[in-house]
Amino acid sequence: MLITGNDLLAVANENSFAVPAFNISDWAMMRGIIEVSEETDSPLIIAIHPDELAHVGEDFMPAVVQAARRASVPVAIHFDHGTTYEQMLLAVRTGFTSVMLDASMHEYEDNIARTQQAVAVAHPLGLSVEAELGTIGKTDDEAEAGTEDIIYTDPDVAKDFVEKTGVDSLAVAIGTRHGIYPSHLKPELKLDLLKEIKAAVPLPLVLHGGSNNPDDEIAESVKLGVNKINISSDIKVAYHQKMREVLQDGGLREPNTIQPACIEAMKETAAHKIRLFAADGKAALYPRLTDLR
Repeated sequence: MLITGNDLLAVANENSFAVPAFNISDWAMMRGIIEVSEETDSPLIIAIHPDELAHVGEDFMPAVVQAARRASVPVAIHFDHGTTYEQMLLAVRTGFTSVMLDASMHEYEDNIARTQQAVAVAHPLGLSVEAELGTIGKTDDEAEAGTEDIIYTDPDVAKDFVEKTGVDSLAVAIGTRHGIYPSHLKPELKLDLLKEIKAAVPLPLVLHGGSNNPDDEIAESVKLGVNKINISSDIKVAYHQKMREVLQDGGLREPNTIQPACIEAMKETAAHKIRLFAADGKAALYPRLTDLR
């Protein structure tokens, strides 16, 4: 069932769990993520970054929409880390039901103005908008954009930002980084700060860069008000590491003999995240809303 990010996250916010937003970059990954969500009865956000959309091509999107419609669990299709007004129009045109306008690297007033533009595009169409306040760290050049030093989200500023923009969900900086942590960096979340932010802005909060953070911290962040957690690196590492192992057999060449084991490895990692976010079994909480397409 294809629904909006608002409809998906409102239930998560009311019931204190987090919906996983899995970044996919090919058909096999998408198929596996939908399968594991159905097997665990978990709501799902299919996240696609502009770089991933450029990789798969816009013609990929009708297939994603159809797969989401046919899924037995509620699914939103999220445009992840869009940065321009033109990208918002592209996301709307190609079938996304949730968009992110990430202007966190800009000055505060510019972030507000750009987010307001995204809201003006999406809300009349019933689509939801995510923004980011503060900056997420970055670990390597394979990861999404970030800063060397994390700029933590200020609760009072977050309240002002939400009131001025009308945004539907907010990605906050509480100590995560995009990508896989190198050995010299220690993941650590500022959970007390998260409590303050949730008290100031009781809308769904989003955690980016959740790979490698300790499970107990992630689980606690869900209890404290995080309702969407982005997972990209962890499932891609599982998928492609298994592919490297499979390809040690130099005689294999057909995708239908190479990819199944890779999909299963990815699904195992994804299932762990779903349970960690307390999303398993939660698809039953959703009413049978009218499908969007």
